[in-house]
Amino acid sequence: MADLARTGETLAGLASARPLWTALIVTLPFSALARWVRGVSFSGAIAGAGVCFLLYLGGGPGAFAALVSVFALTWVSTRLGYQRKKKLGTAEKLDGRTALQVLANLAVAAICAGLCAVTRNTVLLLAASAALSEAAADTVSSEVGQARSEKARLITTWKEVSAGTNGAVSWPGTLAGLAAATVVSLVCVSTGLVPLKWVGISIATAVAGMIADSFLGALLERPNLLNNNAVNFLGTLVAAGTAFLLV
Repeated sequence: MADLARTGETLAGLASARPLWTALIVTLPFSALARWVRGVSFSGAIAGAGVCFLLYLGGGPGAFAALVSVFALTWVSTRLGYQRKKKLGTAEKLDGRTALQVLANLAVAAICAGLCAVTRNTVLLLAASAALSEAAADTVSSEVGQARSEKARLITTWKEVSAGTNGAVSWPGTLAGLAAATVVSLVCVSTGLVPLKWVGISIATAVAGMIADSFLGALLERPNLLNNNAVNFLGTLVAAGTAFLLV
């Protein structure tokens, strides 16, 4: 009987550990693929692995699918009109985003998912959805705006400035950002990460975070009070925090 009890305890331990192993199995190939297509640098792949692990641990396959959608949208939009962005001096390096860039865009979502794994508070998954949607919206809006517009408007004064200026917005970029936020939020809903009733909150707060990012870029990044990574982190934090408070 004692042996049977010990066997039962062992099986229970393995069952509880299974999500950890599943998260690892999903994380490692995805990180390797992201590096292989040069979506991230070597340091970015390591940081991305940590982000992917936490997202899968807290949100399961739905969070992983949302992360893949963010990566795909970012990868495609970064390469859109690359030569033009290179002439503007705003093009990302083709070696991929660094660890700091990855964490600036995805750390908030990963933290929310990790906290959900501990607390079982599913509202944190809505916050993660909003943060992921904002990360996609911000990157896509910036990349598309630079690729499709020669001029933009500074969000604080509406003064015409060159595309790629910190805090500048354009209609092509803004609409592309809205589309990206919608795509990621719908992925979160379709995979069961968040219920359908929350999709509007996820999209709206992602757009709010994107707008906040532009204001922070104009007010704090242009005068070199904050760098781009800090601004991106705060944009996702605004999206996640607002979504959490609205439910």
